[in-house]
Amino acid sequence: QERLVESGGGLVQPGGSLRLSCAASGFTFDHYTIGWFRQAPGKEREGVSCLDASNGNTYYADSVKGRFTISRDIAKNTVYLQMNSLKPEGTVVYYCAADWRDYGAYIFCTEPEVDSWGQGTQVTVSS
Repeated sequence: QERLVESGGGLVQPGGSLRLSCAASGFTFDHYTIGWFRQAPGKEREGVSCLDASNGNTYYADSVKGRFTISRDIAKNTVYLQMNSLKPEGTVVYYCAADWRDYGAYIFCTEPEVDSWGQGTQVTVSS
């Protein structure tokens, strides 16, 4: 059964860094787009960054460009989100998801169709 598990969240001060991990099991993501999404309390979930592993195409939301980097480790079947220069946005839950419909990085991040979301990993940026 295909499964994605997020980890790496925590409490960090503004300006700090965190690296989130999305470990895949039950499938290999090298033919799929994997995306990172986030949701703050009372707000809609938004696409942060997506990586199309079949061609290397990436998408970043304007709010994270230059600060976040998405990458993959094929051997570990894991996608990472390196987050630098974090802003004091309070508590946000980050989720990863796979694009089973093969829409590609841009569409999957901006118009995701995800049947079910995992538990996510919580990131709190606060002093």
